[in-house]
Amino acid sequence: MCYTTKMEEELTEKKTAGQSFWELVRFAFIALAIVIPVRVFVAEPFVVSGSSMVPTFEDGNYLIIDKISYRLSDPKRNNVIVFRYPNDQTKFFIKRIIGLPNETVDIKNDEITIINQEHKDGFRLDQPFVKNITSNNIHYELKSDEYFVMGDNRPASSDSRYWGAVKRKLIIGKALLRLLPINNMNILPGDYKQTE
Repeated sequence: MCYTTKMEEELTEKKTAGQSFWELVRFAFIALAIVIPVRVFVAEPFVVSGSSMVPTFEDGNYLIIDKISYRLSDPKRNNVIVFRYPNDQTKFFIKRIIGLPNETVDIKNDEITIINQEHKDGFRLDQPFVKNITSNNIHYELKSDEYFVMGDNRPASSDSRYWGAVKRKLIIGKALLRLLPINNMNILPGDYKQTE
């Protein structure tokens, strides 16, 4: 028969409690070592606030932003992006790219014409995602590191029409996943490809 003394039992309990504590610390460290780099370099959650992107995105939509794609390639026209607001870089905005670097954006009423190297006479943007239009008269020439962005809900959007272009360095990433609301869950929400 094997007998244990009370002292041996107490030592075993202390050892078990100590092991549990260090296992928890080790787990927390490993989790942080994985989560922090992913959040900083790969993907980040973002909650839509406001109505500037209605009907594409509603207030409260929960998104995952792809931060790595734009390290490998340049943003494209019609991508829905998250960026730092040029006039207050502590704020983040979500808008759609309309004009690319070195292009000219001409807006007359609700029609947008893009002039670039391939289309010297310009081409008109197809915008099926816009439901609420506005009357604007804007001519904007983009520099080599600038993007012209607009919200899909034009009357309710503070965008490049009012405060100018977004520099490339301020772009955080593009909308990769919509997780909430669950009935609208999808990949590349708001994605639209136009044939020029």
